[in-house]
Amino acid sequence: MEFQVHIPFVAHLGFALRRWADGEAEITYDPAPEHLNSFNVVHGGASMTLLDVVMAHAARSVQTDMGCVTIEMKTSFMQAARGPLRATGRLLHRTATMAFTEGHVFDAQGKLCAHASGTFKYVRRLPVGARESQPLNGPAGISTD
Repeated sequence: MEFQVHIPFVAHLGFALRRWADGEAEITYDPAPEHLNSFNVVHGGASMTLLDVVMAHAARSVQTDMGCVTIEMKTSFMQAARGPLRATGRLLHRTATMAFTEGHVFDAQGKLCAHASGTFKYVRRLPVGARESQPLNGPAGISTD
């Protein structure tokens, strides 16, 4: 299954979308050596990115014409993550503009490595090649790219 939108950082990490439907998402990730920390386990930032992406996909799975942006995320690490990982995300509740989700990261033995909760805001997605009239950040009228 292909990601609907190309996100360069997600492609760089090598995430693979396995499920994306009915308020649920599953992504697998085989970390490369450069994704490890000084203890030779998956860097927490890579695990948090995995959780962020899987929860966002769970939120978007019920309304695929919208994008969503992270409002807040809380992550708890239970144990070091090693080897191929599997992340699951689930939509817990949604309103017209917000999604409340949870996510889990499991190692190859099925052990829970990390848990997260996240809140996402639904945003309209621009057609490919379109640009907003105002930048997303920075003073009005000053381009930040």
